[in-house]
Amino acid sequence: QVQLVESGGGLVQAGGSLRLSCAASGSTSGINTMAWYRQAPGKTRYLVASITRTGIKNYADSVKARFTISRDNVKNTVYLQMNMLKPEDTAVYYCKFTRGSTDYWGQGTQVTVSS
Repeated sequence: QVQLVESGGGLVQAGGSLRLSCAASGSTSGINTMAWYRQAPGKTRYLVASITRTGIKNYADSVKARFTISRDNVKNTVYLQMNMLKPEDTAVYYCKFTRGSTDYWGQGTQVTVSS
């Protein structure tokens, strides 16, 4: 089993920055893709950014040029640097690690951007 613990959420004004972290513990060998999703109230959860073990990154169009995903394979941690935040970025952010056909999810961290 893999346990994921997220941190770094909070309240920030529009234009500000936050950095989310998600650290894995437990049986962490073989983890390939690490990703961040978000879910706003009443909306579907969707992919914000992902990064493979070899460093290939993918971003949702809505966050390109503002968010940066990175990972530390030694620490089994993924990060999401969020700059130029907008009120529409307000959501619960979840990390997801994938090993083979199995997904592991974090508990979620709230990000609130005030206008």
